[in-house]
Amino acid sequence: MRDQPQQPTYNDDEIDLVELLQSLFRQKYLILAVACLITLGAAAYAFLATPHYKVQSVLRPVDRGSLDELNGTGVYELTPGEALSRAGAGLSSYENRLAFFRDNQALFGGLVTPGRSLEQAFEEFNRAAFTMLQVDPKKPNSLSEFVGISLTYPRGVEGVAVVNDLVTYVLEAERERIASDLKVLIANRLFSLEQKVEAARASYEASKEAQIAALLEADALQRAQLKDELQALRGELKTRRENRIKSLDEAIQIAESLGIEKPTTPSAMADAQRQGQVVRTEVNSREIPLYFMGSEALKAEREALSARRSDDFSEPRIAEIETELELLGNNRQVEILEKRQNEDLYLKDLAEWRQEAAQLKGIKFDTSGLKLVRLDQPALAPLAPIKPKKALVIGLGGVAGLMLGVFVALLRNLMRPRQAEES
Repeated sequence: MRDQPQQPTYNDDEIDLVELLQSLFRQKYLILAVACLITLGAAAYAFLATPHYKVQSVLRPVDRGSLDELNGTGVYELTPGEALSRAGAGLSSYENRLAFFRDNQALFGGLVTPGRSLEQAFEEFNRAAFTMLQVDPKKPNSLSEFVGISLTYPRGVEGVAVVNDLVTYVLEAERERIASDLKVLIANRLFSLEQKVEAARASYEASKEAQIAALLEADALQRAQLKDELQALRGELKTRRENRIKSLDEAIQIAESLGIEKPTTPSAMADAQRQGQVVRTEVNSREIPLYFMGSEALKAEREALSARRSDDFSEPRIAEIETELELLGNNRQVEILEKRQNEDLYLKDLAEWRQEAAQLKGIKFDTSGLKLVRLDQPALAPLAPIKPKKALVIGLGGVAGLMLGVFVALLRNLMRPRQAEES
């Protein structure tokens, strides 16, 4: 018995690509309808969505000559790099941006809506809109330093004016800050000079008082020494006078005992002896004894010495001491020091300090014309929005629509066998 040829069997779960393509072709209008619908939706979004634009401004350092006048004051020093850094810090400052927003709300197209405060509206806008531009630290070979700011903004916001006016606002604020710092530095330097002058005056006063005290002390010491000398001399003269009186008393007694009333000499007494008068005397020294002056003269001298109230006239040194004491009563050097009127003339370095103070007071620097940075690129009106990109959105919408249409067609094709089996 011959074997019958075996018939090929087909699995219903296998996909026939030809039949599938034919099915998709039969549903081409459905696919096109879905694609057109999605494309129209994408086109509606592309043309109806709020467009967003982007502008930017770039600043670069100025040449050194632009800051020479400021640095020439000798009080404030600013390099082009520091000026650029300060401008960048001002642009990135939230405080500066918020202050600019408060002063120029008309430029921002009504960002403040009911239910939100001005600060809340600006916070949301600032976080999404502003971006700082600066040299990449990973690229040290950059041709030039720069700082900048870019703004991404929706239609209704005057982005070009916002960026340019913000740059102007920040630079003007930096100029005002420099002017304020300059005034503070000048005031501090002037105050420091005043303190130096006051310290010099105090030092001079202390030095003058010390000099006067030293002079008066020297005068007091000399006066005390002269008074001691005067007292010693007077005591010595008094002792001499008292000793003289004692000597006179003794001589008077001798003269009376010898009967000598009138002044005489030993030779005269010898002549009288030869004439019959017996007078015995012995002279042991070359000086004539005092009693030879006679009792009358001796008594007269004793009475005069006893009646004397002062012995100053007998010693010339006493007159000299009294003259010196009188001169010490008025120290002319002390009087001159005390009568000085303009004592500042005697202060060391005062002329130099006054010259420096005059130079500081003469600084009249106008910062309104100070060029801190060079505006390399101002913000210009953009030619087209950065989003939405209409061609890209419509193209992606068309592709997505075709894919969705094919997916719907495939889904319908898969659903038909099941519906046939159920029927």
